Amino acid sequence: MVIFSIEQRTKEIGIRKVLGASMIDIVGMLSQDFIKLVLVAAIIALPIAWWTMNRWLANFAYRIDVEWWMFAAAGLMAVIIALVTLSWQAVRAAAANPVDSLRDE
Repeated sequence: MVIFSIEQRTKEIGIRKVLGASMIDIVGMLSQDFIKLVLVAAIIALPIAWWTMNRWLANFAYRIDVEWWMFAAAGLMAVIIALVTLSWQAVRAAAANPVDSLRDE
């Protein structure tokens, strides 16, 4: 999904580079959308996962309590993985020559 989005916005990235945007600006612009999606997905998924885990663990004789920090750590890891993946692709797109992306048309 990240690669598809960057491919769709190649011309926009080229125009922003020609107008003086830095690589950090471009990576930030591209990462805002995906981080919002990952956070919304985590907000939806974490309560469902908490409920499911509590129901499943209730059937065991020796059970543990599911703490909030376990889900926070899982959400944080999802955000970090999304950022690493996105940053890698965004840096590649931002480092490309803007003339090549604008010449296509």
